[in-house]
Amino acid sequence: MEITGKNIALLIDAENISPNYIELIVDEANKHGKINYRRVYGDWTTDQLGSWKNKVNEFGLTPIQQYAYTSSGKNVSDFTLIIDAMDILYSGKVDSFCIVSSDSDFTKLVTRLREDNMFVFGMGESKTPIALVNSCETFSYLDKMYESQKPEVKPTKSTVKKKVVSNGKAETSITPLKKIKQELKQIIEDNIEDDGYAYWSVVAQLLQKKFPGFHPRNYGQNVRPITFFESMNEFEIKKQKTVIHIRNSQ
Repeated sequence: MEITGKNIALLIDAENISPNYIELIVDEANKHGKINYRRVYGDWTTDQLGSWKNKVNEFGLTPIQQYAYTSSGKNVSDFTLIIDAMDILYSGKVDSFCIVSSDSDFTKLVTRLREDNMFVFGMGESKTPIALVNSCETFSYLDKMYESQKPEVKPTKSTVKKKVVSNGKAETSITPLKKIKQELKQIIEDNIEDDGYAYWSVVAQLLQKKFPGFHPRNYGQNVRPITFFESMNEFEIKKQKTVIHIRNSQ
């Protein structure tokens, strides 16, 4: 991904996200530009966030305290994060937000920020409700990123079939690969040029808008999307210098 130069507010729900992901979170956010705010929310008086405390200093995070005033079990950091997000929005100092949580309660916040023309990208685990995933411009599944921390290997047609994981589990918002391919084929058909191919840049952008959480690592392949689809029998790729074209196999 090319660095876009955005000014970013990185807001992390510590009560919902493991500190094991923090390096991935910061690295992924840095791909979009400069991180102006690095805030992490929770009740820091509890033992639950003990493992986060070392990460706060290591990664230059600002811990924001929110006491639990009730015993309902409700994630209390939600409210403070939302209020802070709106304060940052009105300050005019950023043009992008990164919301790190698997909690669907932030869906309305993301929608509201985008109404003010903010670029909002999210991170969370596979259990993140699809409503939150689809409300973001892009969404990264941290558990899948964590599993795929290994050198990029170009897949073959046979290894794609072997390594693609099933998404039949009840608690996941990862779109089944079958649905991804169906939509991709339709997007290609809708954008065919005179030579029978579609521009990959156009197709990729439309696919990302349709499925903000899509990435090959969700299906066991830590490769670029074009490499992922190139390994499948259903698609044909044509490369001309820096321009890539794609079409459905005849």
